[in-house]
Amino acid sequence: MTQDLDLTFLYEIADGSNEFVIESIDMLLQQAPEMLDSIGAAINTSDWPAAAASAHKLKPSMGFFGMLISQELLQEIETLCKAGGNDPAAIAGKFAQANEIIRTNIGELTRVKAEKEAEL
Repeated sequence: MTQDLDLTFLYEIADGSNEFVIESIDMLLQQAPEMLDSIGAAINTSDWPAAAASAHKLKPSMGFFGMLISQELLQEIETLCKAGGNDPAAIAGKFAQANEIIRTNIGELTRVKAEKEAEL
């Protein structure tokens, strides 16, 4: 599986603040699974506008955590859905890929968060 997580940017803007890193990770841990679930549900019911909107909402967080592959996949999902969902198989495939990568990263971020909390 592709590693798609680079916390360089997060650490740069955190400027040494573990609290900031923890809060940022916490926010993603709360939002990402919900967003992924709503994209998945929207794709399953062919609700392309809703899938596009959720993908769009989740996309900026990916850049923040250096998850550029996931960000690109979400962009492609958003674009395909906005085009009317003419290729549901492609959308489902890209979503399956993004979902797997992001959920794997959620596990890694949970570990990083625990590490940072231990340093406080």
